[in-house]
Amino acid sequence: MPIDSINWMAGGPQGSGVDTAANIFGKACGYGGLYVFGRREYHSNIKGLHSYFHLRISPKQVIANINDVNLLAAFDAETAVRHINEVVPEGGIIVDAKDMDTKVLEVPTFPPEYKEEIKRIMQEQNLGETLNDWLNHAKQRNVHVFPVPYMNLLNQIGEKLGIPQISKITRMINVLTIGVSFALLKYDRNLAEKAVKATFAEKGKIAEMNALALNTAYDYAEQTFKTDFKHRLTKLDVNEERLFLTGNQAVAMGKVLGGCRVQTYYPITPAADESEYLEAHQIMKTSTGEDEAIVVIQTEDEIAAVNSASGAALAGARAATSTSGPGFSLMVEGLSWAGNSEVPLVITYYQRGAPATGLPTRHGQGDLRFAMHAGHGEFPRIILASGDIEECFYDAAKAFNLAEKYQMPVIHLLDKAMANCSQTYPVFDYSNFKIDRGELLTEKDLEGKEYRRFRFTETGISPRVVLGTKNAVHWYTGDEHNELGHISEEPLNRRRMVEKRMKKLEQVQKEVPAEEKLKFYGDTDSENIIVSWGSPKGAILESLDMLKQEGFSLGFMQVRLIHPLPTEEVKKALQGKKRIIDVEDNYTAQLGGIIKEATGIAPNYYVLKYTGRPMTTTEVCKALKAILTGKAAEREVLTFGS
Repeated sequence: MPIDSINWMAGGPQGSGVDTAANIFGKACGYGGLYVFGRREYHSNIKGLHSYFHLRISPKQVIANINDVNLLAAFDAETAVRHINEVVPEGGIIVDAKDMDTKVLEVPTFPPEYKEEIKRIMQEQNLGETLNDWLNHAKQRNVHVFPVPYMNLLNQIGEKLGIPQISKITRMINVLTIGVSFALLKYDRNLAEKAVKATFAEKGKIAEMNALALNTAYDYAEQTFKTDFKHRLTKLDVNEERLFLTGNQAVAMGKVLGGCRVQTYYPITPAADESEYLEAHQIMKTSTGEDEAIVVIQTEDEIAAVNSASGAALAGARAATSTSGPGFSLMVEGLSWAGNSEVPLVITYYQRGAPATGLPTRHGQGDLRFAMHAGHGEFPRIILASGDIEECFYDAAKAFNLAEKYQMPVIHLLDKAMANCSQTYPVFDYSNFKIDRGELLTEKDLEGKEYRRFRFTETGISPRVVLGTKNAVHWYTGDEHNELGHISEEPLNRRRMVEKRMKKLEQVQKEVPAEEKLKFYGDTDSENIIVSWGSPKGAILESLDMLKQEGFSLGFMQVRLIHPLPTEEVKKALQGKKRIIDVEDNYTAQLGGIIKEATGIAPNYYVLKYTGRPMTTTEVCKALKAILTGKAAEREVLTFGS
């Protein structure tokens, strides 16, 4: 596995400040010129159950997580137990000293099925019943254990601050773990303090309190832990501006670039973070210094959200709604209405573990076919799937161009792993992006003419005007209609209208640039090719590099435009390949099935995962190598992750 990165994990009860700790850690590393890739995992309850954040830090860009953990900062006993076997030899575990005598089977938040797993591990590895027994076993693998008396440190901090009630500052344990971590890693404490103060910039007193906690823990670790912990983080001199952002934030920023002026939503995980980010930044300065705004509307339900967005789009605003699986289910009738009425609607769809409520805060890629076929009857839509945070940004902007140019719903298909990962990038270059509103007429264009909103054309695309434009009368109905929009059930008109709408997909195929349909990586002439979409991209790309170093030849086709599928291009890329390996986070290999239906060519190997956790480079590389060496079954199912 790659050794040019440090993998740091913080874990604890939901609501204990794990996310804040990770954000501070990532910022501090970014200030030092280092690249960061982060993955957030959290339980669906509000507070109390296990959550963790995995950050991979490197002097060069990293694009996925790996299994190995170099330093684990455990806020509680559960975190230490769950992740102890992920810590590599010469790695370290930071634990609360008071947890050492905890009996692992008595941790109250362990579910029954996990306790059975613990019993199996205890029997197989001959482990004792306390956390200290488990940690001693880890020491036999040359794992360093760093017990920290958090309550003693908090007492010291409380005395300095004049706060006798320690319960008021126990939340600062998360910052104590950061101080200990950076001391062990010999990282510049000034950068860590800068990150703490930036995180609490709007709360000056709290910023100072947390800076004191950071330095207290840093000093304690320097004075107490004399062991030679070999892992180091060293700052670099970098002469470029960078961003550290999540997938949700990248989508929101891309929507601003794309000219979005109305965003509707009903709160749902993991989509709501995007709308909340837009709400927090909905007043923007233009290049001329003037204020512009995005109207962000929290509706009473998803039905209202999709229909409100359609109304805004018809009135001339670039409008979108954002949701996840259960919310999209409620939007389906509104989606059908938008398809029938040729509305330039954008739906940002974040997949998560399903069906039903499923795994509300976990990952999945099981909704591809649902997004393709949702709605009654047949109507065109575009499905664009991003594979990394940078693509999230640009695709969110491009979705509006596609929607308005082809006058149909565009579904920007993402997933939980993408939404909740975070990554360092050089500042995105958007200088070449241009807004394309398609065939949009003006009042003057209509003088002396009869306006036919659904006029038959060679391309199927009818020149349009926005609601309220002088000289244009609009009729919109959920029924089939004629060119004017009046209800019509005549057979010939029905045939022409269906064909009019569907033929727009042919224009999409012809006009969307090749690189926005498919991307190719690795050895494209290889007899072995991977097909995939969405968030597995990062793990696949890193696996390609690693396998190349071992002498294996392998190509990768990332499908970006999933509907309409670029059938001929896909067919050409797959013909004659010895091994076609489909990599997806679902049970039924949905993209592989769609490709087979469209081209007649089926993958002959599958690497799949449906545990609610995203793929890591470690497990993808291992599965691909097994396939290439003839040691794998046709179907490899990945299971890593707690």
